[in-house]
Amino acid sequence: MYASIETGGDNGGADHVRVVDFRSDTISVPTPSMRHAMFTAVVGDDVYGEDPTVRKLEQRSAALFGKEAALFVPSGTMANLLAMMVHCSRRGTEAIVGDIAHGFLYEQGGAAQIAGVLLNTIKNNPDGTFCLNELVRKFRGFDIHEPNTVLVMVENTHNMCGGKVLPLDWLEKLATICREKGTKVHMDGARVFNAATYLNLPISRIVRDVDSVCFCLSKGLACPVGSILLGTKEFIKEYVSIVVERAHRLRKALGGGMRQVGFLAAAGLCALDEIVPKLKDDHARTRRVAEAIDQLGSPIFKVDLANLHTNILMVEILSKQIHSSDFARRLATVASGEMEAGVVDTDGKGIAVKVSARDWTFARIVVYTNITDEEVELAIKKIRYVVAEYEKDL
Repeated sequence: MYASIETGGDNGGADHVRVVDFRSDTISVPTPSMRHAMFTAVVGDDVYGEDPTVRKLEQRSAALFGKEAALFVPSGTMANLLAMMVHCSRRGTEAIVGDIAHGFLYEQGGAAQIAGVLLNTIKNNPDGTFCLNELVRKFRGFDIHEPNTVLVMVENTHNMCGGKVLPLDWLEKLATICREKGTKVHMDGARVFNAATYLNLPISRIVRDVDSVCFCLSKGLACPVGSILLGTKEFIKEYVSIVVERAHRLRKALGGGMRQVGFLAAAGLCALDEIVPKLKDDHARTRRVAEAIDQLGSPIFKVDLANLHTNILMVEILSKQIHSSDFARRLATVASGEMEAGVVDTDGKGIAVKVSARDWTFARIVVYTNITDEEVELAIKKIRYVVAEYEKDL
């Protein structure tokens, strides 16, 4: 018998329950200093190009990434869509993308629905890469019956591959192939700062070989809203007299032209100073959870500790009798007798752990800046208890 958990309130649950929310780093909330920066931001009308805080964030981002220009947009989904619309400027052209990439699975088919772009999938390897020999065979446009392949999209870090960081030598080889084919490369870098942290390299090195890249401010960087799209000046905004579809113009068409958005950009500037240097702590806390699960030696629940890169941990479920959604529900509930068994926090509250689960053979745990060391230990305590419970029942 399970006690139900009421969601809502400052603690994310009922008064007698301590909730640790591992569902996504989109759950992250602005820090006190970030809120202060937003409150005191100097703003203007960004559609007129007159918001100084937005300009500062765009200029600083471009400098960090080694790109010519940057554009603040409301979301990563819009950033990826804009990249496709700019690179694939003729309707009916094609972009190659990994078969479990976010841009293919979770962006509502915007490439086709809005941009008129065909997505041709290529099988992702477990490390987020794909076979470059297969990529070469995927290029089309040599026959009048075929669409022209004009873009290849990669994801770094790769969400559904467990936050894996793409190898730099692989990216370099991919870029060489694409240049030979006359094809552009876009990186969905929603969590690319995590990649730079893992490799201990400047972000500019991580994105050196791609023509455009975006990163998300509202995931692990704890901002409330926003992503940044980066590329060449021509990619971001056309400066010649002939009007062409470029990201700045298309952003307006998609409803992304915002006004005093400097309040949000101020959070982004704060994140670059305050949150990015602490991403290594998120990685360390993720590893602590992974090590605790690995040490259980469970025949049912496994983690790939050797290949854990960043802040995303996939907990593999090896029993066909256990669905990931059931496992997630069990972690998020407090069973009768559980508190008596000592699965409580220091105030005697029961522990609920929220994880992501869909029709997967795994549950996903994501750690972010608002997760504390104490919450990691509480989550480990709860996971140990639930794993033991499943093993006893099976």
